[in-house]
Order: sequence, then structure tokens, then C-alpha cells
Amino acid sequence: MDFKFGWILEPLTSGDYPETMKKIVGSRLPSFTRIQSEAIIGTADFIGINYYYSIYVSNCPSDKGVRNYPADMSISSKTSKTDPPAGKAPATSFPSDPEGLQHVLLYLKEAWGDIPIYIQENGHASSNDTLDDTDRVDYMKSYIRSALAALRNGANVKGYFFWSFVDVFEYLSGYQSQYGLYRVDFDDEARPRQARLSARWYSAFLKNKNNGIHVQNELNYTGLRAGQ
Repeated sequence: MDFKFGWILEPLTSGDYPETMKKIVGSRLPSFTRIQSEAIIGTADFIGINYYYSIYVSNCPSDKGVRNYPADMSISSKTSKTDPPAGKAPATSFPSDPEGLQHVLLYLKEAWGDIPIYIQENGHASSNDTLDDTDRVDYMKSYIRSALAALRNGANVKGYFFWSFVDVFEYLSGYQSQYGLYRVDFDDEARPRQARLSARWYSAFLKNKNNGIHVQNELNYTGLRAGQ
């Protein structure tokens, strides 16, 4: 975690890199002057994270002579105990683990205090163009519940943003997977959009301002129809 979160957040809260990184990376890690440390402490307005899946991590010391960021971490990571290494699996095959989001949010709270946290990206990929994306609705329900659980346990969660509003060209999978609440017909030059069931459900959930925080009362999508 020091190489993922601490590398960025520790200097902003303590003025220096994590001790773990300084020990492993050594002289290759730039050092802060006293003036630099004093200038950056407390400058973080919020923490923004993208969360899609959890990973299993195991010790994997590098046998290569060249030292770099992956070699310094000395780990092997997978999205499950039987999956291929993270980064090699198709974007649509990542297993859902909403509880993992709660753990991350609480870890950030424990490690770096009460800095506001925004979930900037969280989304579910599909490999088809269906408008009745009940799987995406269920995904959203579970992750919103997880964020709420972290909030109730002390994490300073201030916002949740779903990825994405419309289907787009994805960095890892191009047009082979769709994340959008709105379907885009890429075969039509006009690129027409159609609302999926998830768009209708999310809109209804957000509009209930009085009871929006009570997620368990707002998770029924019965009666909603995609594309209407």
C-alpha cells in the first residue's frame, strides 16, 4: 500500500515518502528539502480514487538486475486466486468485490485521517449492447451500499461518481466493452444514445433527495424500463 497510496499521500501529510519506500528504493528516490516538506504538508484538499476490482497480492521478489517500480514492489497481483495476473484479464471479466471498496475507504481514513474522499470512478463493463442491464444496476447497488457502510464507520466519503455516462472508447478494451448508463450505437454515424435500465434506476435513486442516504429503501428497479 505504501507504493500505491503512500507514495502520493504520505508527502502531502507528513512531508516525506513512506519509510518502506525509502528503505527499498534508497538513493533512487528523490529527497525533500526542509522547505519543500513544509510547503507540501497539508496541501491535499481531497483524496480521489478509481475503484473497479480488488486484487490478491503475493510476495514475488524480482530476479532481474534492473531495479524499477514493479521490481521494487516485489509482488504478484491477481484479481482472484485463479485468474491471470492483473492487467492481462479482459476488462469484462473482473470479479465484483464491493466489500473491497469499503476496506479501501476505511484504510484511507485510518492511514491519513479525515481528508475528504471522492470515488471518482466505479463502473461495470458488459460485452453486449443490452438495454436491460440488470447486472449493472445490481453492481451499482452493491458498491453504493459499500461506500455507505464505510461512511457510517467513519470514512469521510464526500462523493461517488459512476463510470460512465455513455459508452466510450475504453483504454483497456476499446469498443469491446461498454460501461455507459447510455448505450451508444457506434455503427451509426450520428452516434444515437439510448438510456439503459441503469440510467433510469440511477436517476430515480438520485432524485430521492429526502431519503437518498437510506440506500436499502431505494434499490428496487421494478417497473423501470430501459430506453424510455
